[in-house]
Amino acid sequence: MSLLELRDIHTYYGNIHALRGISITVEQGEIVTLIGGNGAGKSTTLNTICGITPARHGTVLLDGQDITHARPHEIVKLGVTQVPEGRRIFSRLTVHENLDLGAYTRRDKAAVARSFEMVYEIFPRLKERQHQAGGTLSGGEQQMLAIGRALMAEPRIMLLDEPSMGLAPILVQEIFSIIERLNQQGTTILLVEQNAQIALSVCHRGYVLQTGEIVLAGTGKELLANEMVRKAYLGEN
Repeated sequence: MSLLELRDIHTYYGNIHALRGISITVEQGEIVTLIGGNGAGKSTTLNTICGITPARHGTVLLDGQDITHARPHEIVKLGVTQVPEGRRIFSRLTVHENLDLGAYTRRDKAAVARSFEMVYEIFPRLKERQHQAGGTLSGGEQQMLAIGRALMAEPRIMLLDEPSMGLAPILVQEIFSIIERLNQQGTTILLVEQNAQIALSVCHRGYVLQTGEIVLAGTGKELLANEMVRKAYLGEN
């Protein structure tokens, strides 16, 4: 049984048919990536899983449990967290307060304290800046804060939406090193990323979306070697 499974998902924005029957699986311990152009449906897929834009048809299963019509906060409690595109941290709150909000569904204070220690161990810069307002952090630090906030919910699976957006290449490498480290420590990850080269380099499997449909699937290595992927997403002629 897959940790996460989408079966024949159709999602709409009003009359706009954004997802057209997509089916994907994510196994425990995997990094699975979704690549595709702007408007392909990548972020919509994540928002459908989280209950932000619920599917009109189809089924979303978490470890066999139907969560298709669950509310977003209920889905977080079940172990699904999202790091949204653009970070969306609370700029006026401190780093520590932003992280604390990530644990809002949890009641075990000792366990939350251990999560703070874990996040600060992974992101020492956040510990150094824990009393600093989130909006004063650099772009890379804000991305670390957004990931740390998601980790505070003790996710079974983390949905990452464009973690490299707006970052310098050296920071992109740092963020993806952290993503790989989290995965090696047991976090299952569904990744949406415009930088197809780096996304396919770190993932176990991937799916290619075009206008709301999956047109190709395979391992990261298979997709990196695919001629269509190389021409469309890796900039080769």
